Amino acid sequence: DPYRTTTEQTASCGAVSCGLRPVDCVLWGSVLWAASCGAASCGQHPVGQGPVGQRPVRQRPVGQGPVGQRPVSTVEGLEDDQHCTVQQQMSYRLSLSIYKVEQQDWCRSGRESDHTCHGVFLLQAGSRGPSQNIMSRNRIICGSSWMKYMPITSNFISGRVHRKFTRLPHLAGTQQNLRLAEQIRDEWLAFGLDSAELVWYDVLLSYPNKTRPNYISIVDQHGDEVFNSSLSEPVPEGYEHVTDIVPPYSAFSAQGQPQGDLVYVNYGTTEDFFKLEREMGINCTGKIVIARYGKIFRGNKVKNAMLAGAKGIVLYSDPADYCAEGVKPYPAGWNLPGGGAQRGNVLNLNGAGDPLTPGYPAKEYTYRSSLEEGVGLPRIPVHPIGYHDAVHLLKNMGGASPPPDWKGALNVSYRIGPGFVNDFAPNKVRMNVHTNNQVTRIYNVIGRLRGAQEPDRYVILGGHRDAWVFGGIDPVTGAAVVHETARAAGTLKQRGWRPRRSMIFASWDAEEFGLQGSTEWAEENAVMLQERAVAYINADSAIEGMYTLRVDCTPSLYTLAYDITKQVMSPEEGEEGISLYESWHKRDNWTNNRDAPRINKLGSGSDFEAYFIRLGISAARAIWVGLTEINKLGSGSDFEAYFIRLGISAARARYTKNRKTERYSSYPVYHSVYETFELVERFYDPTFRRLEAVGRVRAGLVFRLADALVVPLDCQEYASSLAQYAKTIQQLALKHPEAVQRYSVTFDALFSAVNNFTQAAADFHQRLSHLDTQDVLAVRMVNDQLMYLERAFIDPLGLPGRPFYRHVIFAPSSHNKYAGESFPGVYDALFDIENAADPQGAWDEVKRQISIAAVTVNSAANTLRPVA
Repeated sequence: DPYRTTTEQTASCGAVSCGLRPVDCVLWGSVLWAASCGAASCGQHPVGQGPVGQRPVRQRPVGQGPVGQRPVSTVEGLEDDQHCTVQQQMSYRLSLSIYKVEQQDWCRSGRESDHTCHGVFLLQAGSRGPSQNIMSRNRIICGSSWMKYMPITSNFISGRVHRKFTRLPHLAGTQQNLRLAEQIRDEWLAFGLDSAELVWYDVLLSYPNKTRPNYISIVDQHGDEVFNSSLSEPVPEGYEHVTDIVPPYSAFSAQGQPQGDLVYVNYGTTEDFFKLEREMGINCTGKIVIARYGKIFRGNKVKNAMLAGAKGIVLYSDPADYCAEGVKPYPAGWNLPGGGAQRGNVLNLNGAGDPLTPGYPAKEYTYRSSLEEGVGLPRIPVHPIGYHDAVHLLKNMGGASPPPDWKGALNVSYRIGPGFVNDFAPNKVRMNVHTNNQVTRIYNVIGRLRGAQEPDRYVILGGHRDAWVFGGIDPVTGAAVVHETARAAGTLKQRGWRPRRSMIFASWDAEEFGLQGSTEWAEENAVMLQERAVAYINADSAIEGMYTLRVDCTPSLYTLAYDITKQVMSPEEGEEGISLYESWHKRDNWTNNRDAPRINKLGSGSDFEAYFIRLGISAARAIWVGLTEINKLGSGSDFEAYFIRLGISAARARYTKNRKTERYSSYPVYHSVYETFELVERFYDPTFRRLEAVGRVRAGLVFRLADALVVPLDCQEYASSLAQYAKTIQQLALKHPEAVQRYSVTFDALFSAVNNFTQAAADFHQRLSHLDTQDVLAVRMVNDQLMYLERAFIDPLGLPGRPFYRHVIFAPSSHNKYAGESFPGVYDALFDIENAADPQGAWDEVKRQISIAAVTVNSAANTLRPVA
């Protein structure tokens, strides 16, 4: 193993006073180092020599530093250094680069005497070869350190885990995915977690019929097929002998063989169908429509087609949306080949979980609806194709010319239809879809590490395991991070450490089939989670681009996200020595809001949905993207039930593209057979340093939330965001000034509530600054106020028509599941209101939703006031 060594190195740290300024330290290959903290260099007499020789290194502590009166330094596996200035206990596992530092209360240097000094060393261990001497600038933080224990996932190990998890297809409900779950469970136990178990549910899944394949055909006037779409994708080199590769299909499509004229509907958005009907006079009733992927969730496209009266919908990936300029198709580059097609579910669950047991866990004792009554199931056939096949459907289209922004990058006219022209006019399009829906057992892996002081408070790190094929990006870049963070926590526990609060690690199943694994577990444990969950950190794909970090989270996690990224080094070549925060800030500045990186709102789109949107539990996810802002969470991943239904604070983080210049949708080979290990290794992250950086951010969020004395949630950031969101939704209403005046619509109550919340948040943080941290009960009370704040934004009645989306401040857009909206009840009431059949009723609903928002924000403010 080239990343293992028995040599420890101590870096010459120079004349620094603990934490007052950065310290230069040496990393030789993947070797961890111990830095002295004091007024002089520790290790004045080196016995070893580094490869370059610029800094002294040694194999064991020897020699005398100038300051010998301070307590000794003890490094695990080495002799005590009687002359270092600060006692340090370090436990490490070089193959994982896990680093733990506890520095006792001897680091004063002008700080208050009751503070503890913790060295936080965030190195790029293993990211370069052993022949290069690497200088890293790392700040030692004194006083109220942000982290005592920091797991650092080696990029080498992350790459190895990634390779292991992508060798074979592991579709939800298959034996291979069960074997992978069992392997993860066994390894988590071996890592040292207190427990790890498989938790099963019997949910509705969907698979192609192996004897009657799905395809699209063009038939002539005699009913003969003159064109058939491909039945499968060309398999990439090296995978020719792999079995059980599921062909492209749309999960949960209705069965059928509808035949009719074809209509091109652009992206199939609500606005696209409005344009067809209202401006172009095209009626889609009884037609088969073809839509290109992109802009919105595919399930919303299907819903829109159904509402327009279509009897089938064909989805395809246009090069304009799935090919980056100047990049070759895979395997020569990372663009989607013409034969590639995007798999995916086409449900409209709105947070319901299993379609047959909405709101309740799919166990053996649960009542199940019939398939005909299943929630969110499409009633028309749906099928995806590649752009080579799409050319045959589009090239002979008749009808009106498209608007300029409806044209893709294929060499066709993109005429709207309906139907074909000239000699092809008699031809029709026939869909042949025979997909089967069936109740199937799925398995989550749940691992636990009991907290030492507050075992009844949970911090959850969850990401899904199931993949459409190999899952090279989605989900394995995320699953590898969960696995390595569990390894880090387990290893530290074996060396005597426990977090303050309990950690829960989750490998979700069936995320690709509608977030089912994460939602079912949230439903089964909803009461417990609402009482005990501090936060949910989502770990879906860690890499979706090659430009910068993207963070989506609830506002109370903004400050923590910024703090952690300041402690992680940028993985980019040419940015050695600068933090991830600086790199992110430079590439994605939040210019319209503040001089800081952009953070997005949480909506849904991943497994945090059940926790944040349904239960009100703080959640977060981190991603590499192109702007410096923290984004709103939408949906489409496993945070949904936790954030939008339960109200658990949530976050997500990942690496992403430059959204200003890279206009393609998602990443080009999304959900295709070309998502392989080689795609990541050759193009997206050859050194796996980006994956490592995202892993550090996610692990940092989890460890800090689990181990900080005071839960690091910032309600003043929430107040600032609420003020911004209230202004934004008011401006949306004021686009209709006459109607606002006519129907006496006012936002005064909402702005008053936001002001109340802002004052309550300021007062709370003022009291927090004077908290007696020795008073266990006082600490517990403020932590409960912080933890339950997200829950205060949950409306038990849910949003209109979407009872499982209960978060009043955040929810996915009704018209695009991937996008998060603020004050979604008001937003939905305002959508297309100028065309409302009953204007009075429509504006009354706007006023009702404003009232609900005001009541909710006022109630949340009350939770921050002093406890009686």
